[in-house]
Amino acid sequence: MKQRLSLYDTTLRDGQQTQGVQFSTKEKHQIAAALDSLGVDYIEGGWPGANPTDNAFFEEAPQTRAKLTAFGMTKRSGISAQNDDVLAAVLNAGTSSVCIVGKTHEFHVTKALGITLEENLTLLKDSIVHLVASGREALFDAEHFFDGYKSNPDYALKCLKTVYDAGARWIVLCDTNGGTLPAEIAAITAAVIASGIPGDHLGIHTHDDTENAVACTLAAVDAGARQIQGTLNGLGERCGNANLTALIPILLLKEPYASQFDTGISKKALSNLTRTSRMLDEILNRVPHKQAGFVGASAFAHKAGLHASAIAKDPTTYEHIDPALVGNTRIIPMSNQAGQSNLRKRLAEAGLDVTRGDPALGRILEEVKTREAEGYAYDTAQASFELLAREVLGQLPEFFEVKRYRVTVERRKNKYNKMISLSEAVVVVKVDGEKRQSVSESMDAAGGDRGPVNALAKALAKDLGQYSALIEDMRLVDFKVRITQGGTEAVTRVIIDSEDGQGRRWSTVGVSANIIDASFEALLDAIRWKLIRDLKAEET
Repeated sequence: MKQRLSLYDTTLRDGQQTQGVQFSTKEKHQIAAALDSLGVDYIEGGWPGANPTDNAFFEEAPQTRAKLTAFGMTKRSGISAQNDDVLAAVLNAGTSSVCIVGKTHEFHVTKALGITLEENLTLLKDSIVHLVASGREALFDAEHFFDGYKSNPDYALKCLKTVYDAGARWIVLCDTNGGTLPAEIAAITAAVIASGIPGDHLGIHTHDDTENAVACTLAAVDAGARQIQGTLNGLGERCGNANLTALIPILLLKEPYASQFDTGISKKALSNLTRTSRMLDEILNRVPHKQAGFVGASAFAHKAGLHASAIAKDPTTYEHIDPALVGNTRIIPMSNQAGQSNLRKRLAEAGLDVTRGDPALGRILEEVKTREAEGYAYDTAQASFELLAREVLGQLPEFFEVKRYRVTVERRKNKYNKMISLSEAVVVVKVDGEKRQSVSESMDAAGGDRGPVNALAKALAKDLGQYSALIEDMRLVDFKVRITQGGTEAVTRVIIDSEDGQGRRWSTVGVSANIIDASFEALLDAIRWKLIRDLKAEET
């Protein structure tokens, strides 16, 4: 029979301590709903009383299957648990579960709190007793536990025994500084269990300062801990927390965990993991980390021709799982390393059927190599590769023709006497048999917009006749620039990532000595690829 492994998400609290991250109350509700659908056991909503956003979140707490949990700290010295207003704020949040953090490292007790070791034990005991007496499930985050254990194991264990005897349901061993390595985590967790704290009352909370948070978490589970704390996409202070988007598929798909543990996560929920990960990045206005395990866009990308050839025969040759299990997709990018099997696979995915030995394959490969020598990169800009292939095959529709465009940038003072940049773009296209001219403006951050490329994108999309409605849900989500050659012959490469209302994301590339020209080329490719996809969908 499988053992139950509890999953505790702290994205909304510890994840919000990530530099540059600040969730609104609405966003916290959205993330909580996604976490609940994923199937985690606990959702830590924040610290009531710490800020207005967390207060508002708990005042209108979402109804979740998962246990919504409020976070706080132990009572303060010199104040009873019943009269501590900080502890009261956590209880007043009305959650059935409460997690409080306390000291277990003698250095922090005597230096940070400035109290005796015995007095700290009293704080721990009284706080947990008060939570339990109030009818709450009590969780205790043992702050700096691993450092404390290495410094004074007897006292660190005495702290755990105190809260366990006081009625704590879960005692969470925290590697607060993120410096403990997996072997140490395993040995110390085993020592805690040997001291009399049952493993089914122990949790693990790690940080990624040595890039070992996931490994340390698994080491604790191997040693007997039965609750995991982590965050979506590894958000968290400094280098982040243990990444649940890596831990969850490991626990469900990898041995010995898959056959040993029940996490409560269904296969259907697991298949939405990539979507959930990217939803969080969308909320944060971040570009998803392409090399992220399981959910990254490059997690199942096969660039080398040798790899792609083997993948076509049997995906398990170079893939440790089926990407569909986590909602991801296999990618066969194009580059000058590509062979014909790689190319045919990529063309088939684009709906282009080219038989083995077709002379067009050689022409496409030659064109890819020629353009990459000029500075293009098709391993990431797969939408542009598809358009290139269609052009060689004579299957690229001409939806519209750009006759000319112009961009001007002006620096001037606004009504508040602050300097701003104003970009104006004019684009003339021939579509539906007639010329159409569109003009658009874009200002810098002071005016609420972004600049010349943004102005170009808006002008280009403003009036494309019968095609305008098809690109209304399209938007640019990332813009990358690289100088591929130095000196007077410098060439600029622009990669643009686009997204639409159907959840599709695609990349296009443009190359020129002029950054505006390169950007415009990538913009044109982005729109053309979108039109091909949508018109093909209408036909079917």
